[in-house]
Amino acid sequence: MPQPQNSPYLTFPGNGAEVLEHWRDLFGGELEVQLYGDLPDLSGFPFAPPPGAVAHGTLTGGLLTVSGGDGIADAGQELPPLGSDVYSFLIGLDSVEEARALIAKVTGAGGKLAMPFELAPWGDHYGQVLDRFGVMFALVVAGDHGPA
Repeated sequence: MPQPQNSPYLTFPGNGAEVLEHWRDLFGGELEVQLYGDLPDLSGFPFAPPPGAVAHGTLTGGLLTVSGGDGIADAGQELPPLGSDVYSFLIGLDSVEEARALIAKVTGAGGKLAMPFELAPWGDHYGQVLDRFGVMFALVVAGDHGPA
């Protein structure tokens, strides 16, 4: 029986291609993006999306698996920003050095440290970084918790 596949699906505020390309640069993986303008026929579609808007994008195979598309706001309405306190991504890494290097990569690309990456009371190393779009990435490296 095949294993279920899942991925968070985000609605981007009109910058989906930019965000997904940035995340590919930070976290690696394969990126597939389909723009509305690349679709063969939108007749009968319930709205008229901008041709450059992302209809669907998927980033897989790196440290992050995520899918999404650009939201299309009604005239006079604005979409909410991508960064939110409601969600974050948790990335487990193999070593403290790998986590520190990823933090440096995210902050070097316009992000900022949200919580220092340190040994946590529960025995793992843990910290948080915000990318340049305000999205939180929590990083964890499992500690040696000894026998159960």
